[in-house]
Amino acid sequence: MGNNNGNYSKKRVYLLDTTLRDGEQTPGIVLTKDQKVLIAKKLDELGIDIIEGGTAIASKGEQEALQSMVKEKLNSEIASFCRILTKDIEAAITAEVDSICLTFPSSDLHITKKLNKTREQVKTMVYDCIEFAKSHGLIVHLLAEDGSRADLDFLLEVFKGAEALKVNSLTVCDTVGILSPEKTQDIYNRLSKELQVPLGIHCHNDLGLALANTLSAIRANARLAHGTMNGLGERTGNTAMEEIAMALKLFYNIDTLKLEKIYEASKLIEGLTKFEIPINKPLIGKNVFTHESGIHVDGILKDSKMYEPFSPELLGRKRQIMLGKLSGIKTVKLKLEEFGFTLTPDQEKVLTERVKELGDKGKTITDADFLALVYDVLGQRKERKIVLKDFVAVSGSSVHPTASVRLIVNNEEKVASALGNGPVDATLNAIRNLVGNEIDLAEYHVDAITGGTDAMVKVTVVLKKGDKKITSSATSTDIVYASVEAVLRGIDVLIDY
Repeated sequence: MGNNNGNYSKKRVYLLDTTLRDGEQTPGIVLTKDQKVLIAKKLDELGIDIIEGGTAIASKGEQEALQSMVKEKLNSEIASFCRILTKDIEAAITAEVDSICLTFPSSDLHITKKLNKTREQVKTMVYDCIEFAKSHGLIVHLLAEDGSRADLDFLLEVFKGAEALKVNSLTVCDTVGILSPEKTQDIYNRLSKELQVPLGIHCHNDLGLALANTLSAIRANARLAHGTMNGLGERTGNTAMEEIAMALKLFYNIDTLKLEKIYEASKLIEGLTKFEIPINKPLIGKNVFTHESGIHVDGILKDSKMYEPFSPELLGRKRQIMLGKLSGIKTVKLKLEEFGFTLTPDQEKVLTERVKELGDKGKTITDADFLALVYDVLGQRKERKIVLKDFVAVSGSSVHPTASVRLIVNNEEKVASALGNGPVDATLNAIRNLVGNEIDLAEYHVDAITGGTDAMVKVTVVLKKGDKKITSSATSTDIVYASVEAVLRGIDVLIDY
């Protein structure tokens, strides 16, 4: 049960996370009951005030998932999405949730064409549902669907009636993301003058203005911000919850989430939803704290604020230096220090030129590539400690994916077999059986370089051993072979790292 029991202060900003409801409406995302509970626990750790965990009426599984969240006795309030139908609320009651997000169509477009109702009929349905929910001890958050296109006088009329029935919050939903910050502020200036109940804001990002509109509403006295982790949601997604929390802290010194836990939560949700975070996604994308340009690296070394608006540690992240054709000698020196190498100034100059040459060829320079260049400049021939002799991977509609791998490890031949969820997974499992499980595959990424069924693919991996990470890649028309080569190159480096 949430700590506030539905008593929300207008002196602070609350966060309602709808990753498990609106976020799951992202095409292609389906979460199991256990996955939803795991995410709910992580959101609770973050400090989310209200978790909209799903729609109880949708299925037996949804109802069970909500019940399981409630049984975890989280600090977060657990809510179910409900339409203005008694059966939806009854399902929420069965799920034993703390609250409901009672949503009604508020624009004439939705009232007449979706429900084939009149404004008066909708008002009656809203009020009947509020009374029914309240009579069963539920906290009620009333949401005006398509509120950004509704007649504001009608919206106020419904909200005032709901306020008289002791509703706990009133939210305008920008269902199709057409608000501007100026219009948002105008709406909330009026609402906040005429209503005493805490106001909420629920935005979609169709024009890329979800965060700006959310902040405008808060500046005009909204006190409940809705969002989803990683900005998940239908079409272009909802307001990204992590962006709300960071913006509130940086711009207004308002504390909400435990910022240092955001990245960990984002990566968990990325893994469970299989919805990849864009590399340039604010705050949580791979490139946010990654620098390649020599000018930028030089500036970062002098003062990190020069090219970073805030430190990566604030979000539980680390700065990364990438190598490429824009890298300067200071970037290369940083990488050398990272791997414990000391070169002469002349060798550093030669190495930098080699890095640029490789970058000019359009190659992404991984850690394994860089170390190969280092040994070459040093005039040292580094013998690989792990050499692939051969492998066989078998897969089919009636065959459990199986692989056998033969490696030379420190001049000793070793053979192992393993099962997996596919030929790649089976082969990599066999390799792990040979080299030990202390090396983890932290990231695995495949890109098709060419088209067609015979496409050349590039496999890039991030391997982890303790607190050390290494990047490696390989290309081939055979995805299994490329995966094996990328992993083995990385392991070969990690052994000495």
